[in-house]
Amino acid sequence: MSLPESYETLLLERPADHVLVVRLNRPEVSNALNTQMGADLLSVWQSLYVDPGQARCVILTGTGDKAFCAGGDLKERNNMTNDEWQQQHALFEQGVMALMDCPLPVIAAVNGAAFGGGCEFAAAADFAYCSSTARFALTEVSLGVMPGAMGTQNLPRAVGLRRAKEIILTAQPFSAEQALAWGMVNAVFEPDALMAQAVETATRIAGNAPLSTRQAKKSVSMSAQLDYHTGYQFEIEAYNRLVTTQDRLEGVRAFNEKRKPVFKGQ
Repeated sequence: MSLPESYETLLLERPADHVLVVRLNRPEVSNALNTQMGADLLSVWQSLYVDPGQARCVILTGTGDKAFCAGGDLKERNNMTNDEWQQQHALFEQGVMALMDCPLPVIAAVNGAAFGGGCEFAAAADFAYCSSTARFALTEVSLGVMPGAMGTQNLPRAVGLRRAKEIILTAQPFSAEQALAWGMVNAVFEPDALMAQAVETATRIAGNAPLSTRQAKKSVSMSAQLDYHTGYQFEIEAYNRLVTTQDRLEGVRAFNEKRKPVFKGQ
């Protein structure tokens, strides 16, 4: 199951070796998440899970300078039946879980408004950078629903329980500066520098041993779910799977030969 070359609602870009950009591409509606985009995103994450190909790090961003993702497309959802709504949402549920299960590190580059599902995508990524013009919100309770793409699970882990309750229950937007101060994003950049910084970080990650980054990602992710002792057992299991790899031999050999290692993911 290799990654398709094109999608109806996404643009795929490869700005550097082993770096894949997945760009939400519905700028005319602020990159709002419709059924087709839900299917396209699910396909991307599932394909990368089965066969990452040459990719070693992924950047998730949006087209344009106004919006990362405005959340669910409420025009498409208008007058949906209960069954139609739940069937569509099941697609989004599978998609966000597939995003979080992606073996490759995923960086969210939040280039503008990240509301509803867009905010949840940023929280579901391994970490996030944002533009100084970005704004975030989980507005669902103002629309008669609630976050349903891991927002109530990932946001508290990013910003803390009490702050997450304030964000979710008030449905009020917050700024890039607040997102940085609260732990929602790792750094804030000027709009014209955001993607360059994200690509620079992704390139650095992609230059490390790919099996190591995948194992380390899994182990860090498990730290929020396991007690210390069990988490350490998971870490050692992940560690021991790297001892027999060719990349481990190459890394040590390159260090001793004072050269840059050439990792092959083997």
